[in-house]
Amino acid sequence: MRIKIKPLSVNAAWKGRRYRTDEYRRYTRNVLMMLPKINIPEGPYMLIIEFGFSSAASDLDNGLKPIIDILQKKYRFNDKEIHEIHARKQHVKKGEEYIEWELRQLD
Repeated sequence: MRIKIKPLSVNAAWKGRRYRTDEYRRYTRNVLMMLPKINIPEGPYMLIIEFGFSSAASDLDNGLKPIIDILQKKYRFNDKEIHEIHARKQHVKKGEEYIEWELRQLD
């Protein structure tokens, strides 16, 4: 599955340790509207995710927490059920950022 949006980093998502930024609230709202209605199997899960970052300086792990929290909210599963993550990043041109993901049931 792919949604065409620049991944939000953890640094942009939080003020200090506890407060979401306005940018993160807008990002959450936008991503929730972009995600399709699908059925999610029972956990435990393996998350396969790819980020298309336009900045070569973007850390792979910075995009993980915000999108996992949003997926959890949309599809009503507990992220503690994600037991495995396969993550990668690609360098893309500015304006071509994306997040591609799949949530699989672990055997």
